[in-house]
Amino acid sequence: MSAVTSKLPKFEAGHVWLVGAGPGDPGLLTLHAVNALEQADAIVYDALVNEECLSFARADAELEYAGKRGGKPSPQQRDISLRLVELAKAGKRVLRLKGGDPFVFGRGGEEALTLVEHGIPFRIVPGITAGIGGLAYAGIPVTHRETNQSVTFLTGHDATGLIPDTMDWTSIAKGSSVIVMYMAMKHIGVIAAKLMAAGRAKDEPMAFVCNATTGAQTVLETTLEKAENAVEQAGLRPPAIVVIGEVVRLRNALDWLGALDGRVLQVDPLGTRREKDAG
Repeated sequence: MSAVTSKLPKFEAGHVWLVGAGPGDPGLLTLHAVNALEQADAIVYDALVNEECLSFARADAELEYAGKRGGKPSPQQRDISLRLVELAKAGKRVLRLKGGDPFVFGRGGEEALTLVEHGIPFRIVPGITAGIGGLAYAGIPVTHRETNQSVTFLTGHDATGLIPDTMDWTSIAKGSSVIVMYMAMKHIGVIAAKLMAAGRAKDEPMAFVCNATTGAQTVLETTLEKAENAVEQAGLRPPAIVVIGEVVRLRNALDWLGALDGRVLQVDPLGTRREKDAG
């Protein structure tokens, strides 16, 4: 253990820690996450976990891949949850490592409830979710005083792989000026059509951030009307985080990663020259 993590909680045998690994960059792991990796006997990790994060694990740690990816053979969620129980009952310190944050479209609640059902002690370690951290690496803030005072997070599909039929698209379209979507690329054409039918402007700015915060990060800027064709023409593939709203225009000034590679940033991307608040 490092000098820093030695001061953090001890990982007890027979316990399960549900840990968020963040959106990809290992530098975005929390200290609690690194502490868990350094102590765990068994690590059950997701498809969205950057395997570089596993470099913090002990050399003798047992690594189990339990990735769930749309359209591909994947373990059942109940089986994953019960595997955590099985490992904990064997006296292991079990780390369930999940991309982003365990409780943001990550099924962490389902796994935790299974642990409660079987009397397994656990700890929750939040992680940086892609809807915030991934967009920040693209130079897109989810909130900005000149554009929005609210943001809506939603998933593009439910457990069946379809668009959730409980979505009130009219309320979503009108209720928040910025919408951030997880797992939405598969149905983006239908989603865009529903939002435009509910009143969102066809030329509203939109961005797709694929493989956010990693060396393979790709950002596509488009509009709501052109989104489906733009994604197809660019050949983009998930994982991706999608954002709709005026905050996308701020990328012209805040793309700090692009600036490191020589991109010229625009000083006034919103076309406004507002005086700074006196306070």
